[in-house]
Amino acid sequence: MELLQSVDFWIGLLKIVWINIILSGDNAVVIALAARSLPPAQQRKAVFWGSGAAVVLRIALTVVAAKLLEMSFLQIIGGMLLLWIGVQLLGDEEENDGQAKEHGSLMAAVRTILIADLVMSLDNVIAVAAAAKGSMLLLVLGLAISIPLVIFGSTLMIKLMERFPIIVTLGAALIGWVGGETIISDVALKGALVGYPWAHYLAAAAGAGLVLGLGRLLQQRHGKESSTGN
Repeated sequence: MELLQSVDFWIGLLKIVWINIILSGDNAVVIALAARSLPPAQQRKAVFWGSGAAVVLRIALTVVAAKLLEMSFLQIIGGMLLLWIGVQLLGDEEENDGQAKEHGSLMAAVRTILIADLVMSLDNVIAVAAAAKGSMLLLVLGLAISIPLVIFGSTLMIKLMERFPIIVTLGAALIGWVGGETIISDVALKGALVGYPWAHYLAAAAGAGLVLGLGRLLQQRHGKESSTGN
């Protein structure tokens, strides 16, 4: 009870919530992209379960994030995963017909959300952990409060994507950008990139370009297969 009456506790809680609002923008885009092709009822489930599970994952990840970031090649692998996810989300044109397929698509959407959030949150959770200052209660409360914010942001993004399809392309490019940033930030590459600050932006731009290019090729292939099938 005394903890709840502490000014430092409430300041720390506000910091964590604010950090999550700022850093969850790209996560909301991933969730929206993964759930957009599902029926409305399935969309809500994917957003809810994906967001909730991602926040729980962040809490667990906070304990080991600093150590993970010190491991060579981990961010390279994670960045490549993000690039693959971005390509798949942009090129995915599967239609969901039938309850079994809808269920499978829901599980696939939640899995995609978790994998992407795991990679994108590695460095983000360090900022959250610093604001929590070792308080697990503060950490859990701050992240729990952020769940409805992420859900609202994801739901809004889905509606915007339905109205403005260009946002889907921009969202996939964002995932590619973060993937390129993640790869170039790996510990194994830091020594070789000293004195080349522009390499960070080049890698991010290359990641975005790769996702857009391969995603478009995948879309065209799906389109040809659909035409042949008809």
